[in-house]
Amino acid sequence: MAARKTVDETPNMIETFKEFKDTKNIDRTTLVSVLEESFRNVIAKMFGSDENYDVIVNPDKGDFEIYRSRVVVPNGEVEDENKEISLKDAQAIEPDYEVGEDVTESVDFTKFGRRAILNLRQTLASKILELEHDSLYNKYKDRVGTVISGEVYQAFKRELLIIDDENNELILPKSEQIPDESHKKGDTIRAVIHRVDNENNNPKIILSRTSPVFLQRLLEAEVPEINDGLISIRKIARMPGDRAKVAVESYDDRIDPVGACVGMKGSRVHGIVRELHNENIDVIHYTSNIKLFIQRALAPANIDNDCIVLDTEAHKAQVYLQPDQVSLAIGKSGVNIKLASMLTEYTIDVYRIKGEEEEEDVDLNQFSNEIDGWVIDAIKRIGLDTAKKVIKAPRELLIGKADLEEETVDEVIRILKSEFENDNETEVENA
Repeated sequence: MAARKTVDETPNMIETFKEFKDTKNIDRTTLVSVLEESFRNVIAKMFGSDENYDVIVNPDKGDFEIYRSRVVVPNGEVEDENKEISLKDAQAIEPDYEVGEDVTESVDFTKFGRRAILNLRQTLASKILELEHDSLYNKYKDRVGTVISGEVYQAFKRELLIIDDENNELILPKSEQIPDESHKKGDTIRAVIHRVDNENNNPKIILSRTSPVFLQRLLEAEVPEINDGLISIRKIARMPGDRAKVAVESYDDRIDPVGACVGMKGSRVHGIVRELHNENIDVIHYTSNIKLFIQRALAPANIDNDCIVLDTEAHKAQVYLQPDQVSLAIGKSGVNIKLASMLTEYTIDVYRIKGEEEEEDVDLNQFSNEIDGWVIDAIKRIGLDTAKKVIKAPRELLIGKADLEEETVDEVIRILKSEFENDNETEVENA
């Protein structure tokens, strides 16, 4: 029975060998090395050493040969049958053999027994899996940030399983999918390689469609000027599937970076918008002038540069707007101001200034007997030329923009308020 089992294993082992040779994407040199090492490991486990064995692998044919060398010793003096052969047995193979010579014979691996064959399979499978992991990791570790196209192999609740053109498995987590997108098995999908994890030599290729890098790569592919280095993408802020803001800069004064990225009638961004599930893309001019950058980032709101107060240390900005501009600056569900904050890396607070009846107001010059002329001029330079405008303006704006001392501002406000007995306090409310 034991002999029959061993013989039955032979075709199975050869089939496994051939299947491995045909399907595994491993170069020939590595293939031969792995197979030889697997055989030698099994032999070493059985006999304590593999030094007197030669393993010849032929991956092209899907077969292998094993040869064992033994030293001829006098009859009755064999101590290690694995490394020594008696003179009588050697001369039975070839009559010319003498003591001290080496006898090399072909070995039928299947005669080592069923356990040896199972050992070989396990060793081979383990090494092949390790090689596959190394191959997958090495293929993708340097490709983080590049776009890849794959086929949806399986759609799970928390992730999509994607296969590339070599049937490698890639993962697109739910958190990296654009909201409200749906994909089914067989769909072709594009994403950026977000990161490559390799915990315990088990690589996982994580993809993303929500990363700003994905939008950047799509723009680079669509706008030749970016690829040529004439236009640079300086900042990107995204709320995936809803809206994005992109700040671009041109290194050639003759090129309008915004126009180049948008294209004629939006031709260059249309395809990207469709790819991103109708995500609206705003392209703006980048500038290192923070106030101007915030002003542009809050478009379509119309903002006066003098109405922005910065705290550069805390990276905060206070923006004071007329009532009809507040909703434009904030945007639907606060999307516009959130994206502007992400793009500029400043926390932006928008304040609404309530309007007053002009006929009830008094020109600042009417207070020249109580307020120094240079103080009135400083206040008027920031666009506040009447008493009510000063009263309703934020105290911080008067201190910061008019460059006045806190005591001076407080005194001015006291004087102006005294002119209006029915006014209680400044009418500025946080939007």
